[in-house]
Formats: sequence, structure tokens, C-alpha cells
Amino acid sequence: MGEAGGLREKLLEIMRSPGYRPRNKGELARDLELRSDLRADLRSELAGLEREGVIVRGKKARYRLREKEQNLLSGILRFQRKGSAWFYPDPHDEANLASGIDLKRFSRIYVGARKTSVALDGDRVALRVERLGPPVWWKHARHKRHSLDLPGAEDQATGRVERILRRRSGTVVGILMERKGFVYVQPDDESLPATIELNSNGGGQSGQKVAVRLLEWDSRQTAPRGEVSEVLGWPDEAGVDIRGIILRHGLREEFPEEVQAEAKKVPSTIHPEVLKQRSDWREKLVLTIDPDDARDFDDAICVRKLEDEWELAVHIADVAHYVKPGTALDLEARQRGNSTYLVDRVIPMLPEELSNGICSLVPAEDRLTRCVIMRFDRQGKLTRTRFEQAVICSRSRLTYREAQEMLEGGEGEGEENSSSGEIAQALTVCWELAKLLRQRRFEQGALDLDFPEVRMELDASGRPIGYRREDHNESHQLIEEFMLAANEAVARVVKNAERPAIYRVHEEPDHDKLFEFAELARTHGYEPGDLVNRKHIQKLLRACRGEPEEHSIKLGLLKSLKRASYREEPLGHYGLSKTDYCHFTSPIRRYADLVIHRTLEPLLENSPGGSQGAATQVQCRELSDHISTTERTSASAETESHRLKMLEWLLLAADDFDPPTFEAVITDVRRVGLMVEVIEILQRGLIKQDDFPGGDWRLESHRMRYVTARGEELALGQIVSVRVGRVNMERQQVDFVLSGE
Repeated sequence: MGEAGGLREKLLEIMRSPGYRPRNKGELARDLELRSDLRADLRSELAGLEREGVIVRGKKARYRLREKEQNLLSGILRFQRKGSAWFYPDPHDEANLASGIDLKRFSRIYVGARKTSVALDGDRVALRVERLGPPVWWKHARHKRHSLDLPGAEDQATGRVERILRRRSGTVVGILMERKGFVYVQPDDESLPATIELNSNGGGQSGQKVAVRLLEWDSRQTAPRGEVSEVLGWPDEAGVDIRGIILRHGLREEFPEEVQAEAKKVPSTIHPEVLKQRSDWREKLVLTIDPDDARDFDDAICVRKLEDEWELAVHIADVAHYVKPGTALDLEARQRGNSTYLVDRVIPMLPEELSNGICSLVPAEDRLTRCVIMRFDRQGKLTRTRFEQAVICSRSRLTYREAQEMLEGGEGEGEENSSSGEIAQALTVCWELAKLLRQRRFEQGALDLDFPEVRMELDASGRPIGYRREDHNESHQLIEEFMLAANEAVARVVKNAERPAIYRVHEEPDHDKLFEFAELARTHGYEPGDLVNRKHIQKLLRACRGEPEEHSIKLGLLKSLKRASYREEPLGHYGLSKTDYCHFTSPIRRYADLVIHRTLEPLLENSPGGSQGAATQVQCRELSDHISTTERTSASAETESHRLKMLEWLLLAADDFDPPTFEAVITDVRRVGLMVEVIEILQRGLIKQDDFPGGDWRLESHRMRYVTARGEELALGQIVSVRVGRVNMERQQVDFVLSGE
């Protein structure tokens, strides 16, 4: 057999033949009589078939067809903090569809900590379904029995991981140890075995952090074998902790050479010929408003108040003009799916020449945009929409803080003729429209799930020195409303034009989850009503607004809702209460937005013609699954990096001569002590009963409080003053102690 063509079909023919026994690469090459110069093609085909879940690699790297059993599904595994996991089946996998299991009902399946096999977070696995529907004991549990009649109660399932189809990264981070000639790693992840055996130290020293690539691991009851892929350094060295997060999540910091070469060829200025077919907005008052530390600006706004209506123009960086389908830039962006914003750095989707350069809507520079121009009547109802390609020259780059000061009258008063006065007036007009749109959105059922953001501040070496809290004030709300309006307008016109697209979808929640959330609300003294009715959810959110427990209530609601994802169908957005919704406004940092820009190309009033490589329906379906996965991976890495630096700062605070004190709200009362949340920094922790002030404290669980004979009380919802007691970095847990009276 001297030709590489048809290699895949010949491989599958061998594996399907009667009596086939699993073979390794060398044995398959001999069976195929493959020339040595075609061995690379064989490895490529085997890797591709394994990625697609058609074949699996078993012990000793022997390959066989994946079994298509009725209760065996393929999908992504996501671990929880205590070792259990959620399995998300691939809704488009042929074998999954042939299983007969309703993948819409059972969109995620619970996997107990002892049933995760040798999987790591983010791995693609084959899962055996063990139970569909609620467990039998629910029928005998008083607090669960009545919920069996609720819609969604049957949408539960559990399963067991049978094997690993594809590792997300296959990398584990831990401490290198050398004792009596034995070399091993103690992994940071507590869900893994206590040691990973090594053949050599890989150039590292005992006590250093290293990244290990797993080679062999058959059972959680046995120690894995691996090899050191990178020596990160000593645990307290700057950047070592974040580098570990990057490797563990399979993120890539460096761009391949061919991508960098393409990026450098992108012109840093705009050729005059490019401007001829574009609307010229360079003389109009176009602004950007972004966080203080933003480096890429992909959206700008311009608002005019007319006699009987408003005109809102949302300009978005025209990334599609520079990143063409099928190029190395495009393929790399698609693989990354999105930018990742870690606590100390950004891992961008596009190289810096584009993300911070020619695509970024920096002030006083000509930039190409895709523009959505919307007209609203006095009630905030959208009456007309048009789309065009444009060129802008942003008048000002405002931070949220600066914009908020202007809205509050801190700048621009009495300076109507000055530049700052003109901008302040423009912002006032912007907020008038945004306030109207926001009011209308909530009237239509949208949920107010805005959270304040706590950003860690680091010194030059990456050590935490404090934090900055950003509340979701008018300047944030202004931009949010305008971006929501643009996203909805684009989604509607793309859907009506019946063009293949990627939509942002947020499905309705499971009713049983809402019931559990209602119980949480009741423990805090609220009467939630029927939360299946979104008006009752809105009423609850209004009732807790400004209260100490607001964050806990909102977080509880968020956990009861399904996670938003990307889909090729416009299935609506529950949280925003929108029938049509997509992501259009951030193509510098999200690949979904770039896909939508290409889809919108023929619908522009001044379209250059053609679709510029718009995705097909099949491609949109495949991309939706992929970028939903990359989004989850990035979110996990971002959360972990922030939590790590917050805990590090709290650890330093605990050892401070004059440790800071915080106000905290008691969120739960347990036998072990009090669960609290520090209001200012949104950090949860435990006050152990052993750390209570002196006295004979007695738990009254039915009243959710501790009391003493002297009448002292520690109860659910109470505000207490606390300071940091202990921080366990390995378990990522904080113990607080009461301070003051």
C-alpha cells in the first residue's frame, strides 16, 4: 500500500473486521503495509479519529473503535471543588444522538467523586449513564417528595466515567520531591492521588513547582506516572502560581511563528482606498468607555437626541476586515475561542499588533468599524435599524470612573464650549436613553443580576497589595444597555435573513433548582412566591437590593440558573428576557462576534459585496460547541487566578501587625460554626464555633442562630465584624474570627 489517500477508510476497515484485537501504531502500520515516510500521516489520522471520538486509545497505546452502547455518551467533564463533577454531553455527536437519551433534558449529568476515573477537569470522556431521573429515596424524603410533581424534577441523571477520549491538557502542577533516590510530585489538585511517580527530576530541584505531563494512569487507586514538562520555579517566586494555572488549563501564551508573521504584515495605517465605501464618522462625537486597565477597545458609541426620537450608533472594531477566514490568524483565533483575562495578564485571542493596535478604537486615530445605527421612540422602543461599515476617530477614551464623575456633575459643569463640557453633555444624553432602555428591559422581564467587581491590585513582582472594588453604576449600565441593544438588533436581522449564525442562548432554569433557591431565600426571611414566574424573581431581587445579603441571594439565583452558551439556533436568552440575542460587540476578544461580523457582511447598506467567508450552518454548529468549551475553560482559569491572589492577600493580612477588619454577613448557621461573606471583598469563609467569644454558645438550628444564656446571639443575616484568622492555600479556604464586641 503505497498511497496515503484513503488511509482513514482503510484504518476503520481493519478495526471493523471480525476478530480485530486492539493494535498500536506500529502494528497498524504493518497491517497497512505503510511506507516509513507515511508514518506521520498515520499518526495524524489516528489523532484525528481519537479527537472525534470514533476510536479510543486503551492500555499500552492500542487503538480500537469506540463502542456505541445505548447508555454511553461522549462529552466534557467539569470538576467541582469537592471532587465531584458535571458531565456535559456533546449534543451533536452521532453516537450520543443514537443513544436514545434526550440530550436537551439531560444537558448535564452528575458524576460522583468516586466515579470520575482518571479524568482531569476539561477532558473529553466517555460516560456510562447509571440513572435517569431522581433517585428512589426522593419518594421517601419529605422535603423532596412534593418536588417530584414539578416540571424538571425528572431531568436528573448520574453517570460513571468509562474512559478518557481526549485530554484538555494532560498537565498536572505540583511540588517536586526527591527522597532516598525516589523522585515524585505532590500535585496541587487534592482530587488526584498523593504522588505522581517520575523517572527523573527533569532538571528541577526538590521543593520547586513543576508541570508534569501524565504518561500512565489506570486508576485513582494507583499512582500515575509522568514526566516533567516544565520547571516553574520556587513556589514563592513571582509568576509561578499563574503560570501553573495557564498550563493546567491548557492555555497558550505564545502565538505560532506563522501567526506572528501574518500579524506583522497587517498595515498599521488605513489605506485611502479602503475608506471610499465607508461612512465617515470622524467629525462626530464618538466615545469609548472602558475599565481603567483596559488595553483593547472594541466598542464606541455616539448618541443624538432628535425631536421625537433618539439615534444610537454603536461602532464595533472591524476585525473581519483584517482577519480573513482560513488564514493562520483566523485558525489560531478560532482555536483559542476567546481572550482570557487572568489577574495579572491577558492571554489575547489575537496578537498584540491587532488587539492593541490597528483594531483597537484608540482616541485620535482613524479606525475601521462595523456600525449599528438604531432609532428609538420616546418610550425606548426600537423603530428602525441599519448597518454599515464606517470609519471613526474616537474623540475621547473615558474610564468608567471618569464617565461616572461626569454623569454626577464632577466635570464639565458650566463648560459647554470646552471639549470636556461637550463630552459631559453627550454623556448626559447617553444616560437619558440608557435609563429608558434599562427600564423597558426590566418591564419585559429581564433579571437584575449585576454584581460589583473586586479586582486585585498587584505590585511589580505580582504580589497582591490590595484590591479595588467597582460597583455596577450608571457608567457601566450605560454601556451595557447600548451593547445589549446592538446585540439584539443584529441577532434579529440575521435570523430574519435566515443566514447561518452563532447565537447566545440562555435556557429556562430547572424548576427544582428554583425550588431549592426559594428555600435559600426563605432562610433569609424573604417570601419568594412562585419563582417559575419571573415577575416573582424580579420582586425578590428588588426586595433584597441594598441589603447585606443581596450578593448571597443573587449568587444563589445564579447557581439555580443554567449556564449561557453558544448555539446555532436562536433559542432565546432567559436572563435578559430576549427572544433573539447574539454576541456582536467584542470581536477582538470573542470568536463568536467575528463569526457574526462575517455573517452580517451582505446586510450592510454599503457592503463591499460577497460574504467574506461566512460560516455554514454545519460550521456554526461545530463552532458553537467549541467556543462554549473554551469560554468555560477561560472562566475557570480567570476565577482561579483571582481567588489565588485574594487568598494570598488575606494570608498576608492575617500576619499583619494591625490586621484589617471587615463587615460580614452571616449566610448560614451550621454545627461547625457560621458561614459568612465579607461584604466589601465578596469573600466567603467560616467562623468556627471554637473561635466564638467566651460563653456557653448553644445552636438553635430551627431558628438558624447560636445563643447564650446571657442573651447573646449570632443569627442568620446578622452583620458582624471579622478579621482573618487562618488561610489554607492548598484547600483554598479562609477562617475568620470575630473582632470587637
